Amino acid sequence: MRLVSYVDGSIERVGVVHGEHIVDAGASDMFSGRPAELADTLKDALRVVQAWPHPPVDMIELLCRGKEYLRALDDITAGAARTLAERPERTDRPGGKMPSSPLRPLASTGLRAPVPRPGKITCLGMNYADHAREQGLEPPKQPLFFLKSANTICATGDPICLPPNSTQVDFEAELAVVIGKRGRRIPLERAYEHVAGYMILNDVSARDMQYGDRQWFRGKSCDTFAPSGPWIVTADELGDPHRLRISSSLNGQTMQDSNTSNLVFKVDTLISYLSESLTWEVGDIISTGTPPGVGVFRKPPVFLKPGDSVSISIEGVGTLVNPVVGPVVGADESKSAD
Repeated sequence: MRLVSYVDGSIERVGVVHGEHIVDAGASDMFSGRPAELADTLKDALRVVQAWPHPPVDMIELLCRGKEYLRALDDITAGAARTLAERPERTDRPGGKMPSSPLRPLASTGLRAPVPRPGKITCLGMNYADHAREQGLEPPKQPLFFLKSANTICATGDPICLPPNSTQVDFEAELAVVIGKRGRRIPLERAYEHVAGYMILNDVSARDMQYGDRQWFRGKSCDTFAPSGPWIVTADELGDPHRLRISSSLNGQTMQDSNTSNLVFKVDTLISYLSESLTWEVGDIISTGTPPGVGVFRKPPVFLKPGDSVSISIEGVGTLVNPVVGPVVGADESKSAD
């Protein structure tokens, strides 16, 4: 199941990808008053979904409804996709609660970051054994965590904006985990119960800030420094997250090419380990680290410049593509109160 955040006019919505289309999460409304058309399994799914008073307004609300709701929604949206393909019709609803049709072409719909405003973006340093060797270092004995701030989030297709105070902006292909169930002090054997799914995240980094500050927050938290998406692939569909090819390319040239089997600390360990210190909330993101091939360790180094295009692919998840643009020189976007 692939979950997306998207834009319908000026309204942000959530939906499910079926084939080449997105089906809005409110698609159950189109079946109102027509139970004779529904199979028993779809009737059961409708009972689960329609027990809620309204469709989910965003991805975090959708994930908060739990895995039973997600399974039911998958059945309903698949049924809606089939019905509308066979008999296209408008399904307008008063009050702007539904788009003009719950079926949207994926290729021409504006995708947003799957989780537009996560509570936490927790990242890992040196979590690939081959990336540690690239630096001449031994893999760490315990996970090395750092945070990115929520202003970094942007979507596939959105520009990575180079800040005016950095000349060493780098790319990092990463598999990201999206938390789907709140929890603290989570036993290792129950960690995957808290995973909603997986997506791609580009941990863009200003290396001159990162190394000059001798801590990573500022260099990792510039605006647009966490492109993510294009969707969340649910955990049940992806299966084992530790045997996936992960790669990045810059202007069509392969830069990183590894496999998540090289992760030093696996997904369940990361969830359980940090839950001893903090509470995971629904919609939190764990970005699991990057493999070798990033620009800073190349000879000579390769940093992003205006006009570049960065593409990241993870097997079974998808592809995230972002152009690179330069800073806006002389622009002052600050506003002060009178």
